[in-house]
Amino acid sequence: MREICLDIETTGLDPREGHKIVEIACVEIIDKVRTGNFFHTYVNPRRDMPQEAFAVHGISSEFLQDKPIFDHIVYKFLDFIKDSKLVIHNAAFDTKFINHELNILGLETIKKENLVDTLLIARSKFPGSPNSLDALCKRFGIDLSKRQKHGALLDTELLVDVYVELMGGAQGGLSFVSAKNTEINSSQNSDEITYNRKRKNLPKRDFAISSQDLEMHKEFISKNFKSNFWGY
Repeated sequence: MREICLDIETTGLDPREGHKIVEIACVEIIDKVRTGNFFHTYVNPRRDMPQEAFAVHGISSEFLQDKPIFDHIVYKFLDFIKDSKLVIHNAAFDTKFINHELNILGLETIKKENLVDTLLIARSKFPGSPNSLDALCKRFGIDLSKRQKHGALLDTELLVDVYVELMGGAQGGLSFVSAKNTEINSSQNSDEITYNRKRKNLPKRDFAISSQDLEMHKEFISKNFKSNFWGY
């Protein structure tokens, strides 16, 4: 089952007040395991960055000046998510911004039935407890040491771990991509969309037994076992 964990950063709280998306990140998982595929881009909001928003994510207006506008990345974004379930923490916030932009462009919006909201899941599992992404990471023992500020790609990687724990727990050693492959620094001048990076499948290995090995095995069995169930 293909699912996409998604997060955005914005200039503020409400697109109806002129606020815009400035970063989008998506991480693909299949059967709750990372595949290594992800989509990430910064977005030029064509407006100023309020100090309150800058204090949260550290993304400046100057940094975003040469980044693509939403219109220029929308089709790559939609092609990546396709019709997969979108896993989002506080989905109402992210989809409010994404659907606002899609409406402006006359494109089909994201439907509620296609969403998995980890905030709602956490509230049902831990009523009355703090259920922010930070709080859930601490609850599940997920490393937060790299999270100095909010950043869509890093937060999406944390969301994958939180989602897996909410759904019953991670299986160690099944991740297809190492943590250091997904480290980002919001001050890094990375204006290119990183798209569909995936480790190639390993070639099929041949474990055929040679005739010499088979004869040695038969000889070992005949010398060491008077009676056996191999039929030698």
